[in-house]
Amino acid sequence: MDAFYASVEQADNSEYQGRPVIIGASPGHRGVVAACSYEARKFGVHSAMPISHAYSMCRDGIYLPVRMSRYQEVSRQIMAAFNDFTPDVIQISVDEAFLNMTGTEKLFGTPEETAHKIKARIKKDTNLNISVGIAHNKFLAKLASEYKKPDGLYIVQKGKEIEFIDTLKLGDLWGLGKKTLERLEKINITTPAKLRNKEQSELKDLLGSSSGEFLYKIVRGIDPGMYTGEIKNRSLSNEITFGEDTTDAEVLNLTLLELSYKVMFRVLEDNEKGRTVQLKLRYSDFTTITVRETHNSPINSAEELFSIANKLLNKKWKKSEAIRLIGLGLSSLENINTPGQIELFEDNYEQSKKVEQVALAIRKKGSKLTKASLLDRNKP
Repeated sequence: MDAFYASVEQADNSEYQGRPVIIGASPGHRGVVAACSYEARKFGVHSAMPISHAYSMCRDGIYLPVRMSRYQEVSRQIMAAFNDFTPDVIQISVDEAFLNMTGTEKLFGTPEETAHKIKARIKKDTNLNISVGIAHNKFLAKLASEYKKPDGLYIVQKGKEIEFIDTLKLGDLWGLGKKTLERLEKINITTPAKLRNKEQSELKDLLGSSSGEFLYKIVRGIDPGMYTGEIKNRSLSNEITFGEDTTDAEVLNLTLLELSYKVMFRVLEDNEKGRTVQLKLRYSDFTTITVRETHNSPINSAEELFSIANKLLNKKWKKSEAIRLIGLGLSSLENINTPGQIELFEDNYEQSKKVEQVALAIRKKGSKLTKASLLDRNKP
């Protein structure tokens, strides 16, 4: 989606259209820009910028709080539309997804024709613009979706991957962080072509095994396999990639809470229960760790899932290391009616489960309930 949070605000409020909209903390308060419109970007405003800095650059901007529940509501509309085109949808954030359109040509036409139909459908349903990238793998499709923003459409033809990549700046290659770019610049690697001249062994020596292999692949248009969409051991999971790497404990805490509700609502909707909590962290240098904790009894609620996940985060996270991606999953799933250990006393999490089941039933009827602390990430 194009400037998703700000575009939703502009679609909901006609007086904001064509004006610089900045989502995040209010001027005069501590905090950062969560998102901004293209009009605001012309002033140099960008996400993760301190709000005081943004205000000094754009005093006439419209400063609004984060309305996460509204953005999630629109996101659900968008993902529902995607599922009308293909059952193979991998949602990677609130405003992004990969769609595997293989074999749908007879239904929707050529890839380009299909893309226009998807763009028209999203515009009709939400009054928002979407940028589409088309390629034979996810990594190239991701790059292509950024290539002609806003309201873009670009196709990377098979056999022309390197030709496309060489039109980009090194910093445009998705996945390259600031520290990695600085290290590459020190050894005079400033373009994709120069990076491609390095052997994989050299890159591994310079940047470590995982980062070296990652760079070797992406500069050749090879998908590094970051989003496989595979489901293993009957699990349900969600993950979020941050726009900017973060060491902010509050951001991580609220993100984990959001993920806990997403995962648990999906588990409840599928009439399942699970005992194994899985936390995934990816650092700035692409080092990825996964930690699991299995319990004797099923996890009863999003609150319980969040409590366990938060303990795992505090146990495994190196506080000095910035995180670029966080994921949460529940596995060892089985039908909710499968007999198991009986608890003699109801705990608080069992009570939370009952509340969440009621909330899910209400959500299914069209009303949008969410955790109060997720309504505005910039307020306590």
